[in-house]
Amino acid sequence: MTPLPTWMRRALLATAGMNLVGALTFTPWGAPIRDFAGMPPAPAVYLLVIGVFVLLFGVGYFVCGATGRADPLLIASAAAGKLSFFALLLAFAVAGDLPIRAPLAAVGDLVFGVLFVVWLAGLRR
Repeated sequence: MTPLPTWMRRALLATAGMNLVGALTFTPWGAPIRDFAGMPPAPAVYLLVIGVFVLLFGVGYFVCGATGRADPLLIASAAAGKLSFFALLLAFAVAGDLPIRAPLAAVGDLVFGVLFVVWLAGLRR
């Protein structure tokens, strides 16, 4: 486990909160939030699977932020997931399959993904 600078601890704690909201959004009861973000309807089982994964990563972010230590592999997985989520929404919006508000709703994932990459790049020095 690698010690974290204060800014990274704060980023992890903030993204833990964001993931909690995201997990609630990807439940069957989060339909109003998904509608606002322009996400298409999906069967409850798929929503709950996504919600559980988002929640579990959020718990991991919280633990890392609270303890001030993180495994770089977790942060690399987090960066990949957050950047991929934003990129997929952007690609679908550009293709006309989602409204532009969908990737705009995921800008937080883009920001945290970039912050995680910056932290990982700093480990290489």
